[in-house]
Amino acid sequence: METPDNATDGHAAEELTGIAAQDWEQASAAQPQYRAAVVDLLGALAYGELAAFERLAEDAKLAPTLDDKAELAKMASAEFHHFEQLRDRLTAIDAEPTAAMEPFAAALDGFHRQTAPSDWLEGLVKAYVGDSIASDFYREVAARLDSDTRSLVLGVLDDTGHGNFAVEKVRAAIEADPRVGGRLALWARRLMGEALSQAQRVVADRDALSTMLVGGVADGFDLAEVGRMFSRITEAHTKRMAALGLAA
Repeated sequence: METPDNATDGHAAEELTGIAAQDWEQASAAQPQYRAAVVDLLGALAYGELAAFERLAEDAKLAPTLDDKAELAKMASAEFHHFEQLRDRLTAIDAEPTAAMEPFAAALDGFHRQTAPSDWLEGLVKAYVGDSIASDFYREVAARLDSDTRSLVLGVLDDTGHGNFAVEKVRAAIEADPRVGGRLALWARRLMGEALSQAQRVVADRDALSTMLVGGVADGFDLAEVGRMFSRITEAHTKRMAALGLAA
């Protein structure tokens, strides 16, 4: 799920160089460590999509109307299709999907336990804010991937429709009862902190992924660029909060 304005596409106008200008066969043959980084990335994404499918199916139970329930069910189906694409790609590059996802299950499950919504509106904000932060992060990394992997990653980050749906429902709820806004703003700020902490823990635990971020197999990434990347992610979060009618 992505923010509607694609606020973190900071690399879109850059000329592609290095790995980003190569296809999968070229990039993986030239740098064996790059393959490990991509397997980690696709494994993290695949488990994230599977978890999103499960969560949306659960959130549908909290939906106040049948129309809302059907909308969430449709979004859950889209998330599962994204999972299937990632699983099939892992298989195609001779990586076992379950083994690729396993290292990320505990951290992602922990994040979802710590941020379990108490009601329908908190669930919508979590999907819109929390998932979008993760999508922003993966989109930043995608700018340094080979063309085949980049195309897949950006494809599975396509908005399933949850963004506009969440904005519409949350803004309507705040209009009906302005007190709701304060509670949801606090909730969204908590989600932001938890999501960034979880992303940092995942990357720190995986050598190939951390190398991709700070240099080595990812051309052009350095510590200063990582700082700019997180600044862009924070700016996108602020825009999403404004779209929801909440204070960042």
